Amino acid sequence: MLYEWIKALHVIAVIAWMAGMLYLPRLMVYHCAAEVGSVQSETFKVMERRLLKAIINPAMIVTWLAGLWLVYEGGWYKAGWFHAKFALVLAMSAMHGFLVRWVREFAEDRNKRPARFYRIANEVPTLLMIGIVILVVVKPF
Repeated sequence: MLYEWIKALHVIAVIAWMAGMLYLPRLMVYHCAAEVGSVQSETFKVMERRLLKAIINPAMIVTWLAGLWLVYEGGWYKAGWFHAKFALVLAMSAMHGFLVRWVREFAEDRNKRPARFYRIANEVPTLLMIGIVILVVVKPF
């Protein structure tokens, strides 16, 4: 019974993490158009920081903790599909790290990247999520 509750917690945390990971780069696309020092730019800074600190970071931590518990309890660490999924989750965590860095750069008015960069970066979590979901649901190997 506990396994199902932890799995539900894991799914909820993943949904929250992905929602933030998909929204934050989109905020950065719009932030690029805001003039440094403007009210709009300062508003984006607050939105980006709050999204990262209040939603994305805690959701990632819960995702990892619940996920590791599920892997151990379910014995999934022996499955081939899990190894591929784990690699994609590591890549998602790396993307999370890049977002942390980019939020810091925007906060310090040091962004040098164009909006197009963030439009492309916005697709990375989506592609990783598709791979992760397919591996978990289909378990192809």
